[in-house]
Amino acid sequence: MVSYFNALLYGVGGIVAAGMALLVAFQERLVYVPVMPGLTKSYPITPDRLRLIYEDVWLVTSDGVRLHAWFIKFFPKCRGPTVLFFQENAGNIAHRLEMIRIMLQRLQCNVFMLSYRGYGESDGYPSQHGITMDAQAALDHLSSRTDIDSSRIVVFGRSLGGAVGAVLAKNNPGKVAALILENTFTSILDMAGVLLPFLKWFIGKSNSKGPKILNFLVRSPWNTIDVVGQIKQPILFISGLQDEMVPPSHMQMLYAKAATRNSHCLFVDFPTGMHMDTWLSGGDRYWRTIQQFFLNYVPEKIEEKEPSQSKNLSGHYSPILSTSKL
Repeated sequence: MVSYFNALLYGVGGIVAAGMALLVAFQERLVYVPVMPGLTKSYPITPDRLRLIYEDVWLVTSDGVRLHAWFIKFFPKCRGPTVLFFQENAGNIAHRLEMIRIMLQRLQCNVFMLSYRGYGESDGYPSQHGITMDAQAALDHLSSRTDIDSSRIVVFGRSLGGAVGAVLAKNNPGKVAALILENTFTSILDMAGVLLPFLKWFIGKSNSKGPKILNFLVRSPWNTIDVVGQIKQPILFISGLQDEMVPPSHMQMLYAKAATRNSHCLFVDFPTGMHMDTWLSGGDRYWRTIQQFFLNYVPEKIEEKEPSQSKNLSGHYSPILSTSKL
C-alpha cells in the first residue's frame, strides 16, 4: 500500500514537473507564432496586390518599440466606421488581406491593421504587456487622425486578437465605440488544458478542475473572461460552432459574463464556421450581421441612435439579438 501511494505521488510529481518545464520553456512559442511553418516573417503580399487604397503607418509605443501597420481606406475620403483589426496569434497581417478586402466592400469602412511587436515588420518580441501597449498606440494614432470620424472606431478581434481588443475597449470607453469578438478564448489558462489535456488538472481559469497550481507560471494569461464583464460598449460575439482551435463554449461563457452587466451584447453563431473561416463559411449572413451591428451602434449621426434599444434584422427592438433572427 505504501509503495503504491509513493508511486502515485511520484507520478503526480512527475506530471507537475513536466508541466512546469513545458510552460516555462515553450509557452511564448505556443501563444505567439509570428512565423508559420514553411513561411517567412515577411509579408507575402501587400494591399497593392489587391488594389487597395492604403498607407504604411509607423508607430512608436510608450516603451519605445517601433511598430508597422496598414491603414486601408474604402475610398480616399471615407468617413464611415473605422475598424481597428487585431489578428490571431499565428502569421502576420498580410495573411488576412483577402478577408479585409471583402470587409471593405461589404461594410464600406476603413480598416487599420496592426502588426504586433515581433510580427511582420514590427520590432520587438511579443508578450501580453507589450501587445497591450501596441494596441493602445494604434488606438491613440487613430483617435488623433483628422481624416476619419474618430467617434466611429470599432475594435474587431479574432482569437488572440479578441483578447487584445477586449482589454483595449475596457481601458478606453471614450475612444472605442463598439467591440466585435470572434472565436475568442476565455483565457490562455483555459486554453492550456485544450492544447495539453493533462494540464487541465493543474492549470485553468473558468471551469477547470484540480488545484490549478501552475497558473502562476503563465506569463501571458489573457484573462478575457475577467475583462469582458467590465466593458461598457456594445459587443458583438461571433462564434463558429465548428471551431477546431477554441472550443465554442468559450464564446458562450464570454457572452454570458458580459451580458450580466451590459445590455448591448449580441451573440450570433454560425453552424459551419471554423476558427479561421467563419467569415467565409458564414457568407452573406456573416456580413449582414456586422452591418446591422454597425447601423445599430455606430451610425453616422450618433445623436439619432436609440440609446437603450437595438433593432434586430426582423425590425423589432431588443437588447439582445437571438441567433434565430439572423
